[in-house]
Amino acid sequence: MDEKPFLPFHRPSIGTEEIQAVERVLTSRWLTTGPVAHEFERQFASFVGCKYALAVNSATAALQLSMDCIDVRPGDEVLVPTYTFAATAAVVIHAGARPVFCDTVEDGFNVCLTDVERRITSRTKAIVPVHIAGQPCDLEKIHALAAKYDLHVIEDAAHALPTSYKGRRVGAISELTAFSFYATKTISTGEGGMLTTDNEEYAQRAIKMRLHGISGDAWKRYSREGSWFYEVECAGYKMNMCDILAALGCTQLTKCERFWERRQAIAKFYSDNFVGVEGLQVPPPGQRDAGHSWHLYILRIWPESLGLNRNRFIEELSKRGIGTSVHFIPLHLHPFYAQKYGYRRGHFPNAEDAYLRCLSLPIFPDMTDEEVERVVDAVKEVVEQKPLRSMAVV
Repeated sequence: MDEKPFLPFHRPSIGTEEIQAVERVLTSRWLTTGPVAHEFERQFASFVGCKYALAVNSATAALQLSMDCIDVRPGDEVLVPTYTFAATAAVVIHAGARPVFCDTVEDGFNVCLTDVERRITSRTKAIVPVHIAGQPCDLEKIHALAAKYDLHVIEDAAHALPTSYKGRRVGAISELTAFSFYATKTISTGEGGMLTTDNEEYAQRAIKMRLHGISGDAWKRYSREGSWFYEVECAGYKMNMCDILAALGCTQLTKCERFWERRQAIAKFYSDNFVGVEGLQVPPPGQRDAGHSWHLYILRIWPESLGLNRNRFIEELSKRGIGTSVHFIPLHLHPFYAQKYGYRRGHFPNAEDAYLRCLSLPIFPDMTDEEVERVVDAVKEVVEQKPLRSMAVV
């Protein structure tokens, strides 16, 4: 085997600009939420085209604030795809409501709207579409469905910067949208997120709730223009973003378009090399349009054709020095949801098929052409090897 350095699934694209931006914050001696966080909000709102952008400490926080904004309560139901990360459903439970899982589209990853409509009841309060890998959901049909049944739409856009849908950026389309700046995302602050909306009432509520339910600009109380006096108006959360992370966000946002162009180029190179290869399934043409952010490149395999399952495929790539990941294990397969709500294997066949055959390949802006070629060569080598091994799926 080639002894080249291990290529990780992700490597953050951090340059001298980010380091200098953080140094400026440290030198200012103002480390928590402050002017840099507010500048990041202003720039982000301008970038996606929304009226309000609120910086928070995670996309999970943005989703939780969204539940609060639309007043999700015990007894309510919220429609959530089973094919997503844990946070999408957990925030519904924290609000006292029930997440109702929905299957994915056949031979895809985003939520199936036929299944969504089938699960709507008199208790349904909202739909949470998730743009898996950065591929936009069919928001036009989702909004039509929401209007038909008087439902709220909260987009989980953790993967979707700078995803666009029919000429508009995600973040400026639905009532509320949650973005992630986690370490592996298309732009990163290490940890962090953003909530976007055009609704002033939602924005004011979220501003209050993200910092203990305190009235006014509570973050200013230690600055010259602030006041020591404050009033707690509701039982809020602790979800604000500090200026250190916002400094990273401001700098990364200036590179977002360039990062996206590189991700597009890598995705195209992968697809051009894998299309037509027996045993491999590249993202379909509908996922390769200009609206896709390419946060992830999800390759699917046909185990029967290859003679090995997805898990062994990942092991073989690891032996060749290639890091991968799996997005996602459907939520209904996790013990908590199976035990609490009675979900079982077989309840969501499309999501299960996607999960059992998928793996996410490295795709990040700092990948060199040589590293991209290494991934392609390793995948083809595993395919051509066609080992006859157990087909059991762990």
